[in-house]
Amino acid sequence: MTLLIAIIISVLGAVLGSFFNVLIDRVPRGESVVNPPSHCTSCGKQLPPGQNIPIYTYLAQAGKCRSCGAKIPWHHLAVEIATPLLFLALFLVYGVESLSFWKFTVMFGFLIPIFFIDAFHKIIPLVLSVPMVVAGLVLGFIQSGYDFMNFFWVYLLPALGLFALLYLLALAWEKFFHKEGLGGGDVILIPAVAAFFGAIHIPFVILLACLMGILYFLLFIRKPEQAFAFGNFIALAAVIWALAGEPLMRSVGLI
Repeated sequence: MTLLIAIIISVLGAVLGSFFNVLIDRVPRGESVVNPPSHCTSCGKQLPPGQNIPIYTYLAQAGKCRSCGAKIPWHHLAVEIATPLLFLALFLVYGVESLSFWKFTVMFGFLIPIFFIDAFHKIIPLVLSVPMVVAGLVLGFIQSGYDFMNFFWVYLLPALGLFALLYLLALAWEKFFHKEGLGGGDVILIPAVAAFFGAIHIPFVILLACLMGILYFLLFIRKPEQAFAFGNFIALAAVIWALAGEPLMRSVGLI
C-alpha cells in the first residue's frame, strides 16, 4: 500500500511539475496558462500528447524540440524531477493521513514556481502569492480545529503583523534611501509562508532565509549596491523547515 501511494504521488508530482513549468514560463509574460495548449516557444508548434510526457519527453528528445531542434530550458526537467521528489519527502516525513502533508504539499505547489520565477525574473507575481496567503489561512483554520481564537493568534495575526511590519519597513527604506530595499513580492510572500507555518515556526523560517541570503551575498555578490532576489531564500527556507523543522521541534519537545 505504501509503495502504491508513493507511485501515485510520484506520477501526480511529475504532472504538476509540468504544469508548474507552464506557470514559470507564462505568468511573467502575462500569458494565459491554458491557452494556447503546450507548444514549443521557439517554433510555436503544438505538442502532441506523446511529446508532452513529464521527464520522459525531455530525456527522449535530449532536451530539444523535435520539430525545430531548439533547446528546451533546463529548468523544465529540474522542476519535473524536483516536484515529485519533494512530495515524496513530505510523504515520508508526515504520511498522507496527516494534515501537515497536505498543507505543505499545497505550499510547495506555490513555492516551486515562485522560486524559479523570482530566480529568472526577480519578481514574485501577485497571481501566485495572494492565493497562497488565502490557501495558507484556510488550511491554518482547519489545522486550528476550526477554533477562531486559536486560528487568530497562531496563523492570522502573525501573517497580518508581518505584512504590516514589512510594508512599513519597505516604505521607510524607500523614503530615507530613495531606492527599493525590500521587494513588494517579498512583503506578500513572507506573510503567505507565515500563514502556513504559524507563529511558532515562522521566526525560524525567516532566520534560516536570512542566514542563507547573507551567505549567498558574501560568497557571490559582495557588492553592497547590487540587489539580489530574496524570495528564493524564503522559498528554500520554507521547504527545508517544512521537511525538517517541525519533526525536529517535536523530537525535542518544543511543540
